[in-house]
Amino acid sequence: MSRFFFPKWANKALPYTVFLGLGPLGTAAVAGLWYYGTDKHLSVGYAPQQPIPFSHKLHAGDMGMDCRYCHTTVESAAFAAIPPTETCMNCHSAIRASSPKLAALRESWEKDIPVEWTRVHMLPDYAYFDHSAHLNAGVGCESCHGRIDQMPTVTQAEPLSMGWCLECHRAPEQHLRDPKDVTKMGMLEESRATNKPMNRPADMRKPIPPQHCSGCHR
Repeated sequence: MSRFFFPKWANKALPYTVFLGLGPLGTAAVAGLWYYGTDKHLSVGYAPQQPIPFSHKLHAGDMGMDCRYCHTTVESAAFAAIPPTETCMNCHSAIRASSPKLAALRESWEKDIPVEWTRVHMLPDYAYFDHSAHLNAGVGCESCHGRIDQMPTVTQAEPLSMGWCLECHRAPEQHLRDPKDVTKMGMLEESRATNKPMNRPADMRKPIPPQHCSGCHR
């Protein structure tokens, strides 16, 4: 009986087996670490590809659609809701209903499955943020999201870092406007260019944003 358990050809097959088996897995691990092990997906300029080429420039800019038509909870909840397929189909069941660019939308509608949008603006899980508190205080969308009405592809315009947030919490007046104008674009740019505060009711109480740790880390 041979004292060798494996035949000699196994010596040559082993390296190929390891390469073919662990190569793709190793590549995926390195790619994942390179991408999610850095702040690439949390930095200014981050603009992931979406399943549908939705243009905020067209909808919010050229057509003048109000942000709240799609992001319905932004004034009443901590999060800004992503519109369901039904919201999109209110228009696109008739407008450009056969466009190849909307194939994923039609599939979502027909199969009753959500469109898998890729989130652009992300905060760490340990950071608490409430959209409604900011908008009701008079902080406009453009203060955090930039000129979203000029973006064919949504791109992160601000760092959303702790230091960046604290700069606003220490001097919030530069970002405050009449709450009814929170979705109006260009007001912040005009205020900075003219060095004049944005329009705000004189009798409206100025918010006092928290600067202590528990304000955002709860």
